[in-house]
Amino acid sequence: MLSLSTLAWLTLVAALVALWWQSDRIKLHALQLVQRHCKQLNLQLLDQTMVLRGLWPSRNQQGELRLRRRYEFEFTSTGQTRHKGLLILIGDLVQSLELEPHPMPEDESNIH
Repeated sequence: MLSLSTLAWLTLVAALVALWWQSDRIKLHALQLVQRHCKQLNLQLLDQTMVLRGLWPSRNQQGELRLRRRYEFEFTSTGQTRHKGLLILIGDLVQSLELEPHPMPEDESNIH
C-alpha cells in the first residue's frame, strides 16, 4: 500500500518529467522557427543550438497563464563574425524574435 508521502513524491517526479518533456518539445519548436527565419533572411544559424536564458510565468493575449521562455542563439551573415539573436515564446507562440544588427554579404549566394 502506498503512503501519502510516497504518492506525493511520485506525483512530483511525474510533474517534473512532464515539464521536462514539454520544455524539450517547445525548444525543438523554437529551433525550427529560428532556422526557418534565418533561412528566409539568408543567414546561417550557428551550432544549431538555442540556450534557455529565462523561464517564468506570464499571461498570453487571452489572459491564460503560460510559461514564457527566453532563448538566445548565434548566427552569421558572412561566415566571419558571430551575432546574437533572441527569441521569446509565451507557451509555444512567438512573442518576439530579434537579431543583432549585422552586415549583409555582398554576394548573397556565398554564405559559409
